Amino acid sequence: MFAAYASALDADDPLSGLTVGERPEPSVPGDWTTVTVRATALNHHDLWSLRGVGLDEKRLPMILGCDAAGVTDDGAEVLVHAVVSDPDWRDDETLDPKRSLLSERFQGTFAERVAVPRRNLVPKPSALSFEEAACLPTAWLTAYRMLFTQAQVVPGQTVLVQGAGGGVATALVALGAAAGARMWVTSRDPERASRVLSLGAAEVFGSGERLPARVDAVMETVGEATWQHSLRSLRPGGTVVVSGATSGYAAPTELNRVFFLQLRVLGSTMGTRDELVRLLAFCERTGLRPPIHQVLPLAQARDGFAALENGDVFGKVVFTP
Repeated sequence: MFAAYASALDADDPLSGLTVGERPEPSVPGDWTTVTVRATALNHHDLWSLRGVGLDEKRLPMILGCDAAGVTDDGAEVLVHAVVSDPDWRDDETLDPKRSLLSERFQGTFAERVAVPRRNLVPKPSALSFEEAACLPTAWLTAYRMLFTQAQVVPGQTVLVQGAGGGVATALVALGAAAGARMWVTSRDPERASRVLSLGAAEVFGSGERLPARVDAVMETVGEATWQHSLRSLRPGGTVVVSGATSGYAAPTELNRVFFLQLRVLGSTMGTRDELVRLLAFCERTGLRPPIHQVLPLAQARDGFAALENGDVFGKVVFTP
């Protein structure tokens, strides 16, 4: 079958290890099944995999991709929940010490077909296209958990999103605004700033700019470059939720500010199958849809990876096998 996969790892030149071509059909254990992929979305996780983060050379070649929407052998339209937990795990899948993502220990979704555990399948609402649905299981699910499970954002609160344009950031803005929160965003790019306003952002500020008021919660994916600004932007008792650190991990902690203002610092990783079900219902009932930067045939996967690496993406890049 046709697939896009990692054939080598290179921290400095990740695209050098990306190969597009034929791979064997997926093997299917007894409690797994096969999904014919109609659409699959690109994430920063896929670039990090090519750099060797979370992916070991001993597992190569590895088909990349976490997100997929497609059709089962019996014709059901489904989404794939990408978090693969231990078969005996019955709690929050993201807390399973043995958890993995598709494309880490198991072959991923950038292929004509993918094998997944049956319990990882979620019915696709008919109101969402395959391309729209494929955008949700990683970036949008991450954003949903950050906002509503971890920060417990409610209508009327003010939320700051650090950075604009990426898949998680755009999802945070769109979801928060649709839920009645006032969404503020920081950005260094005027074009992205104007586009994020169309998603429902109330105001956009320059990176590190002093805000007119303190916020109830900060959604942090940038890390070292924005960490101090995030803490200083919070009201007493406010919450910062961290799901990534693209600019680095070694940020000054300002522990005095954390304990004196009783700030909550929460980590967040992906989301559960139940949260994905709730996210789908939210999108279906509100009419909210993920912004799609570009839809490409899987044969042109390298173009999508290059755009993501160069920071030329607003919303999601989707591949159709």
